[in-house]
Amino acid sequence: MSRRDLETASLVNAARPSDESDSLHRLRIAGAYTRDRSTMMHATETARVPEEMTGRQRRTPVGKVSLRDTFRALRHRNYRLFFCGQLVSLIGTWMHQTAMSWMVYQLTGSKALLGVVAAVGSAPMMLFSLWGGALADRYPRRRIILLAQLAQMIPAFLLAALAWGGMASVWLIIALAAISGVAMAFDMPARQAFTLDMTSREDLLNAISLNSSIFNGARIVGPALAGVVIGAWGTAMCFLLNGVSFIAVIISLLMMRLPPYVPMPEAAAAKASAWSGLRYVLGHRRVRTILALLGTVGIFGWSYAVLLPAFARDVFGLGADGYGVLMSASGIGALLGALTVATAGHVFPQRSVALTGVWIFSAALLAFSMTTNYYLALFWMMLGGFGMLLFFSTSNTVMQSIVPDDMRGRVLGVWGLVFGAMIPLGSLEAGLLADWLGAPFALAFGAVICAIAGLVALIAIRRREAEEAAIAGAR
Repeated sequence: MSRRDLETASLVNAARPSDESDSLHRLRIAGAYTRDRSTMMHATETARVPEEMTGRQRRTPVGKVSLRDTFRALRHRNYRLFFCGQLVSLIGTWMHQTAMSWMVYQLTGSKALLGVVAAVGSAPMMLFSLWGGALADRYPRRRIILLAQLAQMIPAFLLAALAWGGMASVWLIIALAAISGVAMAFDMPARQAFTLDMTSREDLLNAISLNSSIFNGARIVGPALAGVVIGAWGTAMCFLLNGVSFIAVIISLLMMRLPPYVPMPEAAAAKASAWSGLRYVLGHRRVRTILALLGTVGIFGWSYAVLLPAFARDVFGLGADGYGVLMSASGIGALLGALTVATAGHVFPQRSVALTGVWIFSAALLAFSMTTNYYLALFWMMLGGFGMLLFFSTSNTVMQSIVPDDMRGRVLGVWGLVFGAMIPLGSLEAGLLADWLGAPFALAFGAVICAIAGLVALIAIRRREAEEAAIAGAR
């Protein structure tokens, strides 16, 4: 037995419940960790690790890096359908967002209104995501996602009709963005919790990373395609194509073969209120730290996308196509980050990956804010996207790994609450500060705040670990 195999067996032995028989223990080691040296083992290696609050056992991947495992979640038929449908739909979504920002800036020339539109589109998540999470724990998640997709498809078709008829105004755009935001508030918790329903616990980390990869793969294709479509047919065509793209994910959901839905017991359902998820998060120190860092980075860093139309036109002197390429550069970096996590996220310490991502993201944004060279700006956008995805994907995976299955929807509802709050607050902060002191200063200020937040989170984590070690030593 190699040294690595001895270390793996030692880890399992340390995590074994005290009442487990030796024979069952040996079977677990053999079943979970034996490698077929001739065929190069394809299955995910896992170890049992105690969950920090509930004491229940959870499984997290361990082992060495293998490109064979990058897309292992696709071995599940339901997830393959979801993967393909979401890829098409998200390309349409990014085309829509790119065209909407460009149209608003053309109509008004106001950086502040760019922030207002983005804020209104995300604010409903802050108001309704807790209820969306509660519904995701109490009702069939596929049904919730289907209804939410339909609710997002209709405003896309309406905006296309208004744009073609020359009747689109900023206030109508804001109203339709708000309707889509309400639908998204119910869609996000159900869709993220549905990931485990489509795959398995062993493939959860990989599936979450692949979800990020298709989201950011769409960021590469969508904005660049939007630039071409806007130049050839106008913004209305982007809105129409987005509406059509929802059909792909709806078909994929209808084609899935899922086990019969088992409703939550009445006693548990009575307690599954929207506020129970918030109470759980407030009592969970590790989740609190993740969400606090997520909110800070989201408010002061994620809002960079709101300022890109201003950078494209005012700093680099570009049109819609140049703006689309800037967005795509960030998407390329984020896609690389997602694939990095999917391939090697189970090997490196997740805390290190997440915090390194925050600092890479911060440094890249700071450098981007100070450059006037377009090609150098593309590199910084790509690096920033890479760092951003290391943080977002890893932190989401960690949070889903440490919460009980019956609380997953409600905790993800709190995630949606933070996500919904950070986008409008960040968009308003960035837009107003850019109008006052310029877009480069607004971006640089946000980058510095993100870097400081990462340092504060590291100090908080080390303090928590020191307190836990002291308590363990006292026992």
